Amino acid sequence: MEYIRPKIFKDTIAAGRRHTVGLKSDGTVIAVGDNKCGQCDVSDWHDIVAVAAGNVHMANNTGNSHTLGLKSDGTVVAVGWNHLNQCDVTDWHDIIAIAAGWRFTIGLKSDGTVMAVGRDKEGQCKVGDWCDIVAVTAGDWHTVGLKSDGTVIAVGVYQPCNVSGWCDIMAVAAGYTHTVGLKIDGTVIATGWNKYHQCETSNWRGITAIAVGSYHTIGLKSDGTVVAVGDDEYGQCNVSGWRDIVSVAAGCAHTIGLKSDGTVVAVGDNEYGQCDVSGWRDIGENGCS
Repeated sequence: MEYIRPKIFKDTIAAGRRHTVGLKSDGTVIAVGDNKCGQCDVSDWHDIVAVAAGNVHMANNTGNSHTLGLKSDGTVVAVGWNHLNQCDVTDWHDIIAIAAGWRFTIGLKSDGTVMAVGRDKEGQCKVGDWCDIVAVTAGDWHTVGLKSDGTVIAVGVYQPCNVSGWCDIMAVAAGYTHTVGLKIDGTVIATGWNKYHQCETSNWRGITAIAVGSYHTIGLKSDGTVVAVGDDEYGQCNVSGWRDIVSVAAGCAHTIGLKSDGTVVAVGDNEYGQCDVSGWRDIGENGCS
């Protein structure tokens, strides 16, 4: 099957451990949820074309997180917890995509190389030799890169990095200890820890986008409906009634859906108000095109 180089879509919604971020069509950003570390201090951002939110797995109850914004000029802004320098991105340039993991940050450059700052105890920032990358995603302890030929590369903890045999992939998503790949035929492959059945996606069809939380996996179907597998302790998989969805994001234990009219829906853990998005409007590029 011929591989078609994927368009790098602008991420207009992002979900972290206890907060949710939305990119408005005018390039400004809105955020709700826990702001203990200033991760929601994005009201002065402008000219943003993509957002990302650092996740923290359920076993870690600190809530320490950070938020990233990719600007139209290829630079990056960051707010939130910076104990391991994961927000030190002021000198980055020529960036076309961003990803936020647990205490680390990944940036994809226009030349297909990758940058990283932050926690590297598990080797998740060892991406300096990567090339020909078209998309990146960050889990808690691992980083995954999608290459232009549809193959996948990963660094960090071993189990969710077992992607060497993957091919014909058009999108990747990383969670706590599992990794998910969307194939060009609309099917989904997954590897890693499967205690909550978060990797049981083999029967999915017609998928156009994927998102991954700590222990759950989300798939957006071509008809605008959404499917989910994995841990549902907080109702984060209760998405069967969603319609007209054009983008999905998954936090640690909550799920976000962007509708075609620029509004947002959310289910799951809402202890810190991270699902309080019912009043959001005009989220997405040009009204969510």
